[in-house]
Amino acid sequence: MPLPRPSLPRRPPARTVAGCAAVLALLGGGWLWLRDSSLVAVRKVSVSGLTGPDAPRVRAALQDAALDMTTLHVRASQLNTAVEPFPAVQAVEAHADFPHRLRIVVHEHAPVAAIVAGSQRLAVAADGTLLRDTPTRGLPVIAMPVSPGGDRLSDRGALRAAALLAAAPAPLRAKIRRVYVGPRGLTAPLQNGPLLYFGGADRLRAKWTAATIVLADRSSAGATYVDVRLPERPAAGGLESTVPAEADAGTGSPDAATPNPAAQP
Repeated sequence: MPLPRPSLPRRPPARTVAGCAAVLALLGGGWLWLRDSSLVAVRKVSVSGLTGPDAPRVRAALQDAALDMTTLHVRASQLNTAVEPFPAVQAVEAHADFPHRLRIVVHEHAPVAAIVAGSQRLAVAADGTLLRDTPTRGLPVIAMPVSPGGDRLSDRGALRAAALLAAAPAPLRAKIRRVYVGPRGLTAPLQNGPLLYFGGADRLRAKWTAATIVLADRSSAGATYVDVRLPERPAAGGLESTVPAEADAGTGSPDAATPNPAAQP
């Protein structure tokens, strides 16, 4: 006895399909109209996170851009374009409060060092962004023979030094007077403390962790240097075998040859 054929699903009538399509089109068009309509226009803008002398100009630029939006259509690219003239701004976040309020949070570059060239001092962020209107008091110094131009550092040695400071734990960074390239690579003297030898700009987190552990160890008290070029084998000592403690404190060429980081003092 033959098995009965399974019944095929019935297709909805053409009128039903057309009606559903029309409803979807109306809903889509209505949404597009509402998204950019004055019913949800941004009328109140709050901006937080700004500091420094450019804060009023940055706030005004963001407010002007935001008032051309709605809370259902926030254009992040337009906000980013508004702050492009201000290098101190790293990023912006926008949070819409329906129906008419927009909250903007500004994330600024944090200065990690002061670039010093002659009598000029410029704050610099971790990624090399120059913060020309940011105070430099209390920041570690990175010396350069010529003041950098533009909005970012291009000198490789100065970029490595900025990255070293950015990776430093805040309590230790506050004790660093300057960073320079010496015979043992990147070198950072601590206030009333030893020289820290880092070698290259690789594995900076591991090197700072090793330096923190050695400095916290009572047996390293009185050491004139802490060598963390190999973070697995940090060394602390009180005598310099080849160069006096401060004799290599010149600025040096950022690309000057340095000893093999694996060599122990």
